[in-house]
Amino acid sequence: MALPQFTMKQLMEAGVHFGHHTRRWNPLMGAYVYGVKDKIHIINLNKTAPLLYRALDALEKITAAGGKVLFVATKHQAKDIVKDAAERCGQFYVNNRWLGGMMTNWTTVSQSIRRLKKMEADIENAEKLGLTKKEIGLMQKDATKLRDIFGGILDMHGTPQAVVIIDIPREMNAVLEARNLDIPTIAIADTNANPELADYPIPGNDDASRAIQLYCDLFVDSILSGIEKRLGGAQGKKVVSSEMMPDDGEKIEEAAKEKELKQKSRTSEAREIRREKLAEKIEGAE
Repeated sequence: MALPQFTMKQLMEAGVHFGHHTRRWNPLMGAYVYGVKDKIHIINLNKTAPLLYRALDALEKITAAGGKVLFVATKHQAKDIVKDAAERCGQFYVNNRWLGGMMTNWTTVSQSIRRLKKMEADIENAEKLGLTKKEIGLMQKDATKLRDIFGGILDMHGTPQAVVIIDIPREMNAVLEARNLDIPTIAIADTNANPELADYPIPGNDDASRAIQLYCDLFVDSILSGIEKRLGGAQGKKVVSSEMMPDDGEKIEEAAKEKELKQKSRTSEAREIRREKLAEKIEGAE
């Protein structure tokens, strides 16, 4: 399986070139705007095409190396499309609500995921556990809320190696968390977005369902191509995945915790330096 191909005609038919109203725009997107029609910014697809191909190539390489990809899109028209795309390529998604710290505070998130799994197991074995109807009802209510938030990342076992984001301004918390952890970000940047926040910005419409479907189809094909290359390489080298590439969830979570502690340590050091500088300024003023 090779990297997916697309044409300018496909981009045009999906409405990728339609931006936002001229009053809703970010000047940093000026380089990707072709012009204005009926007070709507028109995105230059000659700029979009190479950037889209670059993002697809990055996704393929990340998954070929065994990386995990997290899709993030909570807007109504993208929810189902993103969920379907992630499930088709065996990746992960957040399509209901981005909970603060979902990547930067993975230790707490993993505890909530374990709680959800235990709750669902208890509901299934309610009779054996002797739970009352009221207890079951309350547990089901809590489990539904947790599944809405964590349903797409139940088996992620740690932070992903790439994040795909459909709307940068709407998913700003996810974008900033990814930047904080140096996780590559592939993001659709409409004319109201800051493309500099993404590692692989793709100038394009982030509202039209047809455009979102096109992006996701291309992302899925790239991920599947990368997985196929990884599996093909493993077979060629006669590597037994269960022996050479363990995917023990606990080990992955331990690595994520270690990474999180290092990040917190760097943050604490930076705060201490700022405090020392402030103290020196105060002493100088006195």
